[in-house]
Amino acid sequence: MSIPKKEPLIEKPRNQWLDIWDQFKTHKGAVFGLGFLIFITLFATIGPWLWQVDPGKLDIRNKDVRPIYMALFNSEAKVSWANPMGTDNLGRDIMANIMQGGRISLAVGWTAMILAVFLGTLIGVLAGYFRRLDGILMRFTDLVLSLPLLPLLLVMMLLFRDPLRAAFGPENGIFILIVVGIGVTSWMQTARIVRGDVMALKEREFVLAARSIGTPARRMITRHLLPNVLSPIMVSATLGLATAIITESALSFLGLGFPSDFPTWGKILFDSVDRMTAFPERVLWPGLAISLTVLAVNYIGDGLRDALDPRIRGL
Repeated sequence: MSIPKKEPLIEKPRNQWLDIWDQFKTHKGAVFGLGFLIFITLFATIGPWLWQVDPGKLDIRNKDVRPIYMALFNSEAKVSWANPMGTDNLGRDIMANIMQGGRISLAVGWTAMILAVFLGTLIGVLAGYFRRLDGILMRFTDLVLSLPLLPLLLVMMLLFRDPLRAAFGPENGIFILIVVGIGVTSWMQTARIVRGDVMALKEREFVLAARSIGTPARRMITRHLLPNVLSPIMVSATLGLATAIITESALSFLGLGFPSDFPTWGKILFDSVDRMTAFPERVLWPGLAISLTVLAVNYIGDGLRDALDPRIRGL
């Protein structure tokens, strides 16, 4: 009597995104950054629904309230559980303003980052795939890289601020101007990275095989090239988000951002500088929000760079 042979077990192919997540989790800074980015996003988006305090409401009788923790160091400090982060010199609740400012700063950062990544990817793919466009697009990229970006943004704000405010309103006009200004001055690094990867990929065997059977350029780019340059695009997107948040904060700090009654983290920081010595916590809260958010995004970028590299994952 013959013993039946057992068929060898065939393991199911593991999901590539699970491998990426496993590698991402080994980067402690990236995990912290992702957790903090989720926290600050929820704080800015869901927080106003839970903490239903009007950020623009003036209450002169409750002005200059200190944060609740000041009671531990100074028993005579003016504190209130109704304003745990304190109030400013006009009686506006600081926590409500930090929430509202975070919503606007993050919205500007995400939107400007998406615009910059789209422009950089488009120009990088065109320059890398079409040899006749490479020289023109890369010289244009070098030209934009050579410009001093912050002075250029200041000039754009001064030239187009009033027309856009008149056309779309004070808040929407400034939002469009800041997003477009940051987006059109932040795509160059993405373009150069994508162009280099596309130039290397278009000489690979699978691309040459697809070209030999007459695959059109549009399908070649969308089906074969873009999926293989997704890794540097995602890393560039995280760094672009951090750059956009810092740039918006710098413009608001210089007084060229949103109106004074429309808070962002940079605007809150600007309004708090005059009384920084007497009330240092007013500078501390928006400064921490900007710094920790940018640090978290940079850590996420480092983690994604490692997780998306097949050599590190052992593939």
